[in-house]
Amino acid sequence: MSAPYRIGVDIGGTFTDLVMLDTRDGRLFNGKVLTTPHAPEQAVLEGISGLLARHGVRPDQVRHVIHGTTLVANALIERRGVPTGFLTTQGFRDVQEIGTEMRHDTYDLFMRRPDPLVPRRLRLEVPERLMPDGSVKTPLDENAARAAIRALREAGVQALAVCLLHAFVNPAHERRIAELVAEEAPELAVCLSGELVPEIGEYERGSTTIANAYVLPVFARYLARLDEGLRAAGVTGPLFLMLSDGGTVARDVAARHPIRLVQSGPAGGVQATRVYGEAAGAPDILCFDMGGTTAKAALIDGGQPQRSLDFEVSRVDRFRKGSGLPLKVPVVEMIEIGAGGGSIARVDALGLVRVGPDSASSDPGPACYGLGGREPTVTDCDLLLGYLAADSFLGGEMRLDVAAAEAAVGERLGAPLGLSAVEAAWAVHETVNTSMAQAAAIHALEKARRIEGYTLVPIGGAGPVHAVEVARKLGIGRLVVPAGAGVASAFGFLAAPISFALLRGQVAPLATLDLDALRTMLDGMTAEGRALVAEAGVEAAETTIRAAMRYAGQGYQVEATIAALDRDAMRAAFEAEYRRLYGRIEAGLPVECVGWRVTVSGPTPTIDLAAMPSTTGIARKGSRPAWFGGRFIEAALYDRAALAPGERIAGPAMVEERESTLVLPPGARASCDAARNLLVEVG
Repeated sequence: MSAPYRIGVDIGGTFTDLVMLDTRDGRLFNGKVLTTPHAPEQAVLEGISGLLARHGVRPDQVRHVIHGTTLVANALIERRGVPTGFLTTQGFRDVQEIGTEMRHDTYDLFMRRPDPLVPRRLRLEVPERLMPDGSVKTPLDENAARAAIRALREAGVQALAVCLLHAFVNPAHERRIAELVAEEAPELAVCLSGELVPEIGEYERGSTTIANAYVLPVFARYLARLDEGLRAAGVTGPLFLMLSDGGTVARDVAARHPIRLVQSGPAGGVQATRVYGEAAGAPDILCFDMGGTTAKAALIDGGQPQRSLDFEVSRVDRFRKGSGLPLKVPVVEMIEIGAGGGSIARVDALGLVRVGPDSASSDPGPACYGLGGREPTVTDCDLLLGYLAADSFLGGEMRLDVAAAEAAVGERLGAPLGLSAVEAAWAVHETVNTSMAQAAAIHALEKARRIEGYTLVPIGGAGPVHAVEVARKLGIGRLVVPAGAGVASAFGFLAAPISFALLRGQVAPLATLDLDALRTMLDGMTAEGRALVAEAGVEAAETTIRAAMRYAGQGYQVEATIAALDRDAMRAAFEAEYRRLYGRIEAGLPVECVGWRVTVSGPTPTIDLAAMPSTTGIARKGSRPAWFGGRFIEAALYDRAALAPGERIAGPAMVEERESTLVLPPGARASCDAARNLLVEVG
C-alpha cells in the first residue's frame, strides 16, 4: 500500500500552517508554528516533525508534501533578491521606469512609483529589432550582446533577464542571447521573456521577466535547503508547490517559474473555500481570508474562483491599483482589503485610528505574544475585548500576555484618544471591520456582482473573529465557518489538482484568424502542458482553453472560455462575458484575439469532509466576558472539536479551536452540519 498521509504546508507572515490528511479514513490533523523569517524552511521542518511525532506517524508514511509560500512575494517587496541585469532592444532601456505613463493617483503632484528591481546602470541595450509579425528588421549584433553580457558579469549580477521587442512572436534573438550567456557567463541564471510570458506588452512582459530572474536563485537555494531537510528527516515523498492560479506542480517545474508562486498561499485558501462551500451547498462565495499580516477577499461563482492574468506586487500605495510592479502571471483573483491580526494600530496626526500596513509579524509579534513586541496590534485588541482566550491560544501551547497587550493599547492608543484601553481596542476592531467591508463591497461592484447574494466563508487565524461583524456591514446574511479555518490555505493545497497554465500572445482580427495555425499552436501548448503535469506523476484529466479578446481599438481585453474553434462561437463567448462585465456589447465593431491560455490539469483530489470520524466530549465549556454593544457581557464558550452535527449555538458565544476562534455576537445563531461546518445566520 502506498504511503497514506498527505501534508500541506503554508508559510505566512506570522505563522506557518500545516494540515495532514489520512487518506484511509479522511481524518485531518492540524499544526501551527511561528514562522522563522530568517530561514523559512526551519518552521516547515519543525512543524512537520512536530505534527508527525504528535500523531505517531512515521516519516516514510508521508506520500508527499505540498507547499505554498510567501517567500517570492516577500523577496520582491523587501528587495531581497539577487543583483540582476537586464538586456533589451536598443532604445528601450528605460521602459521599466516609463511604464505605461498611467498615474495611479491623478491629483497627487508628489505621486511615487516603485523603484525598478534593476537600476539603470544594469539595464543594457543590444542592437536588434523584430517587427510586430516577428520578421527581422535588424539582425542581432552578437558582438554587442557579448560585450553587454561581459559588462553585466563584471558588475556582479547573478541573474539576467532578457526582454526584446516582439519576442513573444519570435523568440529567436532571445534564445541566441541565452546561448551567448552560456558561453560568456555560464554561472548566471537566465530568464527569457519569450519563454516565461509570451504575451503582448513589453513593459509588463519585461517586469515579469525581471521579477522571475530576481528571485530565481533565492528560491532555488530555498528549495534545495527544504528538500535536504525533508530527506534528512526521513520524508522521502516528492515535494510539490502551489501556484498562484490554484494548481500544483512538481518541485523542478516550480523552480523554473518561481514568479508563478507569488500568490500561492492565498490561492490555497481559495481552493479550500471552494471545498467548504461545496460541502455546505453554497456555490457563490465571498472568501474572507484574514491572517497575521493582511486580509484578502475573493469571489467564487458557481464553485469556480475568478482568475486573472494581471497582478501587482510591491505597491507604494497599498490599496491603489497601478502603484506596484506589474506581473503577467495567472492568479486567483484576490484583493487585499485590510489588515491582519499582527497589523500595528496607531493614532495619526489628525487623531484618527489607523491600522497597518506594517505588521509585527512573528518577530517580535504582537505585544501579547511576550516576545518583545511593544506596538499595539489587532490581536492585542481582540484579546482585550475578550474574543481570544489568554490560556488556550494555539491549544494552550502559547499563553498570551494580557497585561502587555493592555499596556501597549492603553499607552499608544488609549492615552492619545482619551479612551480606556478597552475602548481604544474596540475603536481598532470597528475600524478594521468597516474598512474591510467597504473594500470587499467595492471589489464586488467592480466585478458586476451583488455581494448580498454571496455566502461569506472566513478563513485564516483572524477571519472567524471578525467575520460576523464584517458580514453584517456587507448585508450578507449567511456564513459557512469551516473547522480548521486558521489553517485553511494548507488544507487547500491538498484539495488542489496538479495543473499548469501556458500563455501565448497572438494579436489577430477574429475575421481573418488562421484557424488551422491556431489549432496547431493550441495542440502544441496542450502537449507541453501535459508533459509538465506528467512531471508530477499524474496524467492530464482536463484541458481548458481561454482567449483574451477585445473590440478593435480597445486597449484592454476580456477573457472568455472557448469551447470550439469557430469564429461565431468565439465571438459569442467573448460578447457574453463582455456583456456580463459591462452590461452591453458593441455589436458593430470587429473583434480581435490578443492571447491564449491553455490550462492542463490532473484529477482534482476528492476530500469528503463529512467522512471525518466524529469526536466526543462536552462542547460547552463555560463562559467569559466579551465586549458587545458597548459593554462586557457573559458569552458562552464552546469547544469546536466536540461539536456534533445538528448542535445549535446562540450568540453571544465564542467557539474555540486550536487555530482560530469564531465570535458570535448577540443575535447570531450557528448550527453544525454533517461536514462539521458551522452554518451561521447573522440575524
